[in-house]
Amino acid sequence: MARYKLTHGVVVAAVIGIVILAAVAIRQTLASRGIDFSFAYLSAPSRFNISEGLAPTWTGWAPTFESANSASSNLAMLAAGLFNSIKVALLAIVFSTMFGIGLGVSRLSTNWLVRNLAFSVGEFIRNTPLLIQLMFWYFAVMLQLPSATSATNVDRWFVAEQSGVFLPLPHLSDSTGPASTALLAAAIILLAAACLQRFPAWRRLTLVITGLGFVGASYATGFSIDFDLPVLGRFGATGGMRLTPEMSAILIAIMVNSAAYIAEIVRGAIEGLPKGQWEAAAALGLSRGDTIKDVVLPQVFRVILPSLTNRYISLTKDTSIGIAVGFPDLFSVSGTVANQTGRDFETVIVVMATYLLVSWIISAFTNVVNRRIALERA
Repeated sequence: MARYKLTHGVVVAAVIGIVILAAVAIRQTLASRGIDFSFAYLSAPSRFNISEGLAPTWTGWAPTFESANSASSNLAMLAAGLFNSIKVALLAIVFSTMFGIGLGVSRLSTNWLVRNLAFSVGEFIRNTPLLIQLMFWYFAVMLQLPSATSATNVDRWFVAEQSGVFLPLPHLSDSTGPASTALLAAAIILLAAACLQRFPAWRRLTLVITGLGFVGASYATGFSIDFDLPVLGRFGATGGMRLTPEMSAILIAIMVNSAAYIAEIVRGAIEGLPKGQWEAAAALGLSRGDTIKDVVLPQVFRVILPSLTNRYISLTKDTSIGIAVGFPDLFSVSGTVANQTGRDFETVIVVMATYLLVSWIISAFTNVVNRRIALERA
C-alpha cells in the first residue's frame, strides 16, 4: 500500500510538472510574438450586466453577495456564472436521482402499462438531443405560461407565469437569536453523530435524546422559520423565490435527461442482482414493494454509485448549454468576458480549470461516500 501511494504521488507530481512546463513554454511563445499573457483583466470592471446571479464582494474577512452588475469585476462576473451553474447542477442532481430511481424501478414493474410507459419515456429521452429538449421546455412550455394578468396563485404557495416560477422562500424569523441558532446547530451535530454506526446502541440513543432536547430548547428560546410567500399582483408576482424561465427550462431539461440515464443504470443494477435475493425475500413473506425498498435498493446503491458519479459530472458540464436560451451560466458569462476584454486564451483556461475543479469535488465527495459504504459492507 505504501509503495502504491508513493507511485501515485510520483505520477501526480510528474503531471503537475508537465503542466507547469507547458504553461511556461506557451507564455514564452506568446511573448515572442508580442502577445501579452496575463490574468490582470480579472480585477477590471466588467462593464456589462447579466440577467441573474450573485457576485461576491469582499468588504472584510467575509464575502458579501450582491446582484452582479456592470461595476462588478470580471472575476466576480465569472463567479456569478459559476454560482448559477452550481445552483442548477445541485438541484438537477437531487431531482434527477429521485426521478431516475423511480423510473428505473418502474421499468421492472409487473404492471404492463407502467413497465412499457417507463420504457417508452426513457427511450424517447435518451435518443433525443439534450439541446432539442431544452428548446422544447423553453419555447413550448415556459414561454407558453399564462401572462401576469391571467396567472393564478395556487393556494398562495405557487405561481407560474411568463416571467418565471415563484415558490415560497424560507427564512429565519425575527424572534430567532444567536442562542436559539447555536442550540439548533448543536442538535444537528448530535443527531448526525447518532447516525454513525461506530457508536454502540446505548450511546446513539443518548445522542438522539440529547439532540431532541436541544431542538426543544432552541424552539423554546424563539427559533422559528417563516416563509416569504409569492403574492400575485396586478403587474405580476412578487416575493418568494423566483426561478426565471431560462433557469426553469434548463433545470427541467437536464433533470429529465439525466433521469433517463440514471433509470437505465438502476435497471441494469437491479437485473444484475442474483435471483436468490428475490426468492429469499418472497420466502420471508415480503411484498414486492418491501423487497425493492429493503433488500434490492440498498444493494443497488453500492453498485451504481461509481456510475452515478460519472452521470453527475456530465450533468454539471451539461449546464453549459444554457447559453442557447440566454441563461448566464459560467460558459455564457465567460464568452461575454472574453469578447469584452479580448482575453480569449486566458478566459478559456480559467473556465476549463473551474470545470475541472468542480468535477474533482463531485468525484471526491462520491468517493468518500463509496468508501464509507464499502467499510460498512466489509
